[in-house]
Amino acid sequence: MFKGITISGFADELDENIEKQIQGFQELGITHMEIREVNGKNLLQYSLEEAKTFKEMLDAGGIKVSSIGSPIGKIKITDAFEPHFEAFQHAVEIAKIMETKYIRMFSFFMPEGDPALYRDEVMRRLERMADYACERDVILLHENEKDIYGDIAPRCLDIMKNFYGDHFQAVFDFANFVQCKQDTWEAYEMLEPYIAYVHIKDALWKDRSVVPAGYGDGNVKKILRVLKEKGYQGFLSLEPHLSEFEHFDQLEHSRFRERETVNRAERFAVAHEALTQIIEEI
Repeated sequence: MFKGITISGFADELDENIEKQIQGFQELGITHMEIREVNGKNLLQYSLEEAKTFKEMLDAGGIKVSSIGSPIGKIKITDAFEPHFEAFQHAVEIAKIMETKYIRMFSFFMPEGDPALYRDEVMRRLERMADYACERDVILLHENEKDIYGDIAPRCLDIMKNFYGDHFQAVFDFANFVQCKQDTWEAYEMLEPYIAYVHIKDALWKDRSVVPAGYGDGNVKKILRVLKEKGYQGFLSLEPHLSEFEHFDQLEHSRFRERETVNRAERFAVAHEALTQIIEEI
């Protein structure tokens, strides 16, 4: 078994209603949530008072928050930054309410062409956010995401070399690297010292489609085994993205493999099964 890890997940992929999110996580035995959308809206669209109400519901259900799954940094690098920085400050206050130190974020969508042309502006914006995170004692988790500056490993490394520290660290997302045609093992070797949080989803080279962990080309099992050997302690957060996955007959160990249709909550359960199977095997 992989001791020292805690399974979390984006519960809005299980259901949009927070009560059903809590119930679904309870049924799966998941104790932490990476909170992103609540009742059909992103958490950052709610007031602080509304966020406190959601926190009370999570507390009553025995669910803690592993991270704020924010969309911060998911705007074009050419978009105005000040309104977005205000949204970021709001995210920090919500993180305080949710009693989590982590806020997931990104490094801005790039226009077509060479991302290096926008590097200075990316770094300027990230520096402002990193400084504010330090002031407010939260940790920004940069996620590698398609079409942002930090989508492939070398540019993620560029970001980490500039900002890594107690308040700025890395999320490792297997599927996102595959979808960017970035070898995940190469990315892991490059970014290992900076990884503080792991997103669990997998994808296929051939068509970029997302599949349960271990069924794609993301080297999920290999990298989790190495993380275990290196003593990684932290969250493995399920972000299944299985809305279009249909090949349940190919799942070796799943209780859903004989099913013709699988609903939203069951798809999340499929992702959970795939991860727990890997954990048992490593």
